[in-house]
Amino acid sequence: MFHTISYLKQGNTRQYRAYKAIKQLNILKDLMDYTPILCGTIPIGVDVKDSDLDIILEVNDFNHFKTRIIKLYGEHEAFTIKQIRIRDTPVIKTNFHYSGFEFELFGQAKPVHKQYAYLHMIIEYHLLKEMPKLREKVIHLKRQGMKTEPAFCEILGIKGDPYERLIEIGIEKGIIEWKTL
Repeated sequence: MFHTISYLKQGNTRQYRAYKAIKQLNILKDLMDYTPILCGTIPIGVDVKDSDLDIILEVNDFNHFKTRIIKLYGEHEAFTIKQIRIRDTPVIKTNFHYSGFEFELFGQAKPVHKQYAYLHMIIEYHLLKEMPKLREKVIHLKRQGMKTEPAFCEILGIKGDPYERLIEIGIEKGIIEWKTL
């Protein structure tokens, strides 16, 4: 379901606006070589006012990617690009504003369907389907400033690192497979 953004056309008002912004920017086509996938809170409907559009990418050559991103989006408001390490993995991250949204492009040398952002979204989507009342509780905690994964774990009474524990929950429930990682 999440490998295209067509589902956003039938979504809520914010999802439809996100669909239009992504299409106008042509970002999924421009970055097709990196297998872009929209992840995060907007696709699964637990976004709040400040939620951004997270697009994850498989990037193996950071220098080439950086040059391309600067050329494509460097003129947009609040443009930044930086290389960091997350969980001992090199990452390149770009942020900018377009059409009322903050975009965050998140690239690492890993297939997108194995990245935590994608896996968390899939797991959270299934949890929301399984427990519909969870949605409002997550949104409530997010409005208080809590990040998504910690909000899910707080509500579900899950202790430990929320990013790792959600993966474990996904494996336990059969939502994802260990070999996916």
